[in-house]
Amino acid sequence: MKAAFAVAAFAAIAAASPVAQTGTFLKKIRQAAPAITDADILNYALTLEHLEDTFYQEGLKNFTEAQFAAAGFDATFYANLKEVSSDETTHVAFLTAALTKAGATPVAACTYDFGVTDVMSFIATASVLEGVGVSAYLGAAADIMSAAYLTAAGSILTVESRHSSYIRASLGESPFPSPFDVPLTLDEVYTLAAPFIVSCPSSNPTLPVKAFPKLTSAPTNGNITAGSKITLLTPGSVVTAADGHSPIYAAFITVTGPVFTPATAVAGGFSLTVPTAPNGTAPISGQSYVVLTGCNTTVTDDTVAAGPAAIEVGPL
Repeated sequence: MKAAFAVAAFAAIAAASPVAQTGTFLKKIRQAAPAITDADILNYALTLEHLEDTFYQEGLKNFTEAQFAAAGFDATFYANLKEVSSDETTHVAFLTAALTKAGATPVAACTYDFGVTDVMSFIATASVLEGVGVSAYLGAAADIMSAAYLTAAGSILTVESRHSSYIRASLGESPFPSPFDVPLTLDEVYTLAAPFIVSCPSSNPTLPVKAFPKLTSAPTNGNITAGSKITLLTPGSVVTAADGHSPIYAAFITVTGPVFTPATAVAGGFSLTVPTAPNGTAPISGQSYVVLTGCNTTVTDDTVAAGPAAIEVGPL
């Protein structure tokens, strides 16, 4: 059952409307970028909060309490889900006010397509979005210069983590599958959010982010664990090494550093074995993220070729 929930969620991400993505090669040459400011980071956070806020509002509008009950979710869960939605609305208002007070222009909500068709796909997608939200705030924390903003972001992070744990438990998944959460870069998070975004107001400030080429996990039978053979698909792009023949690697991102495994080209993507994290490092467990790269020593925004893809890795 847990595997079915995970597949439904990640399939929803794959099916959501894509936005333009740049680059299909491994070595990227980037223009010198201006330093990322606290206002940029707050607007990046607000972009994600708008997405979550709209997602919950649409879901609670489209599906009734009776439909949630028919799917196996009781009145308490429905009430708590409304509280989650209220939290996201409050986060939007808070970040909007903070940006306005700082003299910055806050981004407005975009138009979205979440690919949700029923209660189960809604809850499964909610679980993925909450997990991405945790990784987004965790990854951005190191770039926030203001102590006040860092504290504010941290207070949102802890609530997003509670949301994630609650929804995971409601799906029969471990609410805390790993002793560590996974930090993601701004570009990595935006890559996961971008498929849901159809268009944004032209008046929105330009954010210093880009989406990498899409990477998705092909459906599997049963749970994915360390040692599982999986296939990662690269729809709309062809990933090759800069020299055309060097190896491609899949890198699983963890707080203690990436864990690499060879990736073998197959039709439409790459085949690989989910690795076991070395002793003394963060495990690959729960909602995990994997990118394709031509480098097997580090993962940066300059070496990511595609991804991340989000996959649920269960215990052995």
